Amino acid sequence: MKNWTLFLAAAYWLSACTSPGPAKDQHADSTAMRQKLGPSPVLDAKTAISHMQVEKGLEIQLVASEPLITTPVAMTFDDKGRMWVVEMMGYMPDTVGTGEDVPNGKVVILEDTTHDGIADTRKVLLDSLILPRAICLVPGGFLLAEPPKLWFVPVKNDIAGKRILVDDKYTEGGNVEHQPNGLLRAMDNWIYNAKSDKRYRQINGKWVKQDTHFRGQWGISQDNFGRLYSNNNSENVLGDYFPPGLGARNPNQKSIAGYDEKIVPDNRVYPIHPTPGVNRGYMKGVLDDSLRLVEMTAACSPLVYRGGLLGKEYNNNIFVAEPCGNLIKRNIIQDSGYIVKGRQAYQKKEFLASDDERFRPVSLYDAPDGALYIVDMYRGIIQHKTYLTPYLKDEIKSRKLTNPLNCGRIYRVVPAGAKIRPMALDNNPDKLFALLENPNGWIRDKAQQMIIDHHYTQLIPHLKERLHQEGNTYGAIHALWTLEGLGALQFSEIEFLLHQKNPYLQAAAIAALPSVKAPAATALLTSLEENVFLAPYIALVLPYLPNSADLQTKLMTRYANDRYVADAIINNNAGKESQLLTQLIQINSDTTIAMRRHLEAIIKDIENHRKAKMTDALVKEYPRGAKLFANICQTCHGKDGDGIKSLAPPLNQSQLVTGDKKRLISIVLYGLTGPIDVNGKHYKAPEISADMPGIGSNDEYNDQDIAEVLSFIRNCWSNQGSKVTDKDIQEIRKKYKGRQKPFTIEELN
Repeated sequence: MKNWTLFLAAAYWLSACTSPGPAKDQHADSTAMRQKLGPSPVLDAKTAISHMQVEKGLEIQLVASEPLITTPVAMTFDDKGRMWVVEMMGYMPDTVGTGEDVPNGKVVILEDTTHDGIADTRKVLLDSLILPRAICLVPGGFLLAEPPKLWFVPVKNDIAGKRILVDDKYTEGGNVEHQPNGLLRAMDNWIYNAKSDKRYRQINGKWVKQDTHFRGQWGISQDNFGRLYSNNNSENVLGDYFPPGLGARNPNQKSIAGYDEKIVPDNRVYPIHPTPGVNRGYMKGVLDDSLRLVEMTAACSPLVYRGGLLGKEYNNNIFVAEPCGNLIKRNIIQDSGYIVKGRQAYQKKEFLASDDERFRPVSLYDAPDGALYIVDMYRGIIQHKTYLTPYLKDEIKSRKLTNPLNCGRIYRVVPAGAKIRPMALDNNPDKLFALLENPNGWIRDKAQQMIIDHHYTQLIPHLKERLHQEGNTYGAIHALWTLEGLGALQFSEIEFLLHQKNPYLQAAAIAALPSVKAPAATALLTSLEENVFLAPYIALVLPYLPNSADLQTKLMTRYANDRYVADAIINNNAGKESQLLTQLIQINSDTTIAMRRHLEAIIKDIENHRKAKMTDALVKEYPRGAKLFANICQTCHGKDGDGIKSLAPPLNQSQLVTGDKKRLISIVLYGLTGPIDVNGKHYKAPEISADMPGIGSNDEYNDQDIAEVLSFIRNCWSNQGSKVTDKDIQEIRKKYKGRQKPFTIEELN
């Protein structure tokens, strides 16, 4: 349970950092360590580059720094090559978060007017924002995430108009470390998010919000086929095997095979200097003998590099930022059929690493010039106050990490000696059409978006013709989705692609099927159902096909033990799981096949939810508890209390919740470390985070608050437990006075 909390990536986030403080015998060691290391000096941007090591043959160039930019957390490029940057100036001004609610966040445009590769002008587009976190350029303006709301901000001649509310529940609950972000405008023309299960799109002038798969924590990226990648604070790379718009139809299904898969399971990191300033640095195994971080604790912003400038060996690599280790990791990714797997590029070294503790890479980006861009928040404090341990507070104080708060840098990685100039796209239909073939994935994406945004319908014949030409697979896929975005895609184009031998074109065609009227699609896909590669894709689009019952039966008969096909079929049958199980037993009575096991588990969960007691009366009885649950617990344990994959185990029907309340109080006050058993299942890293931090040292919550949230979860869902009082909390505090380290389950038992 390592950090039910997630660290707002990068700079705040990603629980770099979470968990309780040190034991007394360990505190002496940490004191000696601090004395040895001393304060962490503030370096100017150019000096900071000299403290970085990057892969041979490449170099790091400065693009912008303070005072031109301050506390950047996210950015995007426009068609002129300008950077639109989000500044989160209010994040953690000190260890208690004084002034976080001050409206001092901004959106600014940085431009290189002298064409020397360095930004030289700053234009404030929008100010007076509270902790803004994401931006996405769309027709007529941009989307802006300012929790809890998602805004559309119209822009004309670089002047922002009156904001228009798109979603007043873009974030629901969660503290600053646990709220949606990303706003990735993906290849399928929908806008996806990290730490979220929602996607957005403007259709006929109205913003539409749809359910999708829950993904990641901070940052989201796509590859050349439109598959999405994310991660969480302690996991290197997670991602999808299949198209993002499919497979999210059944709310009874906690997860579906082929989505949110572990792409790179190796989470080791190799800092080039001691990194004691992490929240759990006092715990055994977090740091090695040289006081360097051993595994990821603040992983964020996975980026599929598609720029082409660095060289072909870097194309389609996935880079991951780790601000607590002051480094950026490189991963090599390969396809095996529809399965995507990867490995770290190096052993015992990193793509980029710094010995400057204030180097905090929080977001990574592809760019129009082909370089790899790095947003560096450059600050000492990155852990949010909710889970800031006494150990890390001591580190911050003794090593003077609180100030300054007005720094921030943007760098890029390029071939050594490269001269980079701003790259603009000519808003000319024919030129944009040609750019769909460009080797730079950012340019292909932007060309597709500009054709759609400007309604260049005169290109429709050329786009259709392009699908019939051999050559660049990426160009053909972009032509397909550009037609979809223009509302001009027809079944004839999909039918043509499905008859090609290129599996990526076939997969893209199936992914686009929901966008067209296709009465003949069922017969066509039935003729392809024996194709093992296409079978999961076919299963995922069954709900969009007319008269598909016979095709579903064929797939069940042939692939009932294939977890990808099985989960896709289950996903299509929300509310009909029992009937589906009856049909399956008639086809195949084997109790061990994947589809049977998955169906029975879901039916059991549905029955448990029917017994749920999370009523309005309970929220009314414990209003503060319900609010704290939403802000602290829900983001890792789930709104339904059933846990979240890769983060935390269930609270619903957990003996740790409903059992001895003294044990539960001890966990919440001081934390829990190591593997545990819940509902007969063994949970350990990396299936979940390894440690859960305590909140007993957080002055933001008093004993009555903690008692309320514990009483709330002990009686939510199917739970039945006695009430917890503030007196109960005080007794445990008294019993364990002076304790700061987390419990193990053995101690509690």
